[in-house]
Amino acid sequence: MVAIKLYIEGGSEGPLFDAWFREAWANFFKAAGLSGRMPRVIRGRGRKRTYDLFRTAVANRAPDTFSLLLVDSEEAVDPNHSEWQHLKHRDGWNRPENAGDDDAFLMVQVMETWFLADRDALNRYFGQHFNENAFAQWPELESIPKTRVLDALKQATIRCKTRYTKGRVSFELLSALDPSKVERACPHAQRLLNRLRSR
Repeated sequence: MVAIKLYIEGGSEGPLFDAWFREAWANFFKAAGLSGRMPRVIRGRGRKRTYDLFRTAVANRAPDTFSLLLVDSEEAVDPNHSEWQHLKHRDGWNRPENAGDDDAFLMVQVMETWFLADRDALNRYFGQHFNENAFAQWPELESIPKTRVLDALKQATIRCKTRYTKGRVSFELLSALDPSKVERACPHAQRLLNRLRSR
């Protein structure tokens, strides 16, 4: 069976972040029904570094390994653009010669968008002072700018014992998500999960 390496943007320096990152993504993918077909998650840390690691992996691909890329889109994705077209337009990244047209995936517009798809998980995690009124009734989550998503999470948790932050909190939230809610609300997330399920 071909193994999948999934290069994902995110995380700060240090071994604790490595452990939190791997555990969070493992829990998310298991909850999505991928037990027995789990990708090997590689934390790229910075956005550009993640792309560079992916590009190196593709250039030196082993026969039994397949590499995929997952990064934030950072902004809205033109519905007429593929993932690689978006990354070329926004970041100036070219599709590596040995990469397929469907080897790049996007968290649109940012990973935190996925959290808004599962309000139950947010309420459980942050507790009684969580202010869900900080979120508008957004029918299309992937159309919401990154800054609005992050500001909403900040405002919703301002009175909570634990406030929203990148790092441990974001990884624990990722672990707690119901992937079925995420893929219903975020078509790009569904595309990633369908790809992993079809291997």
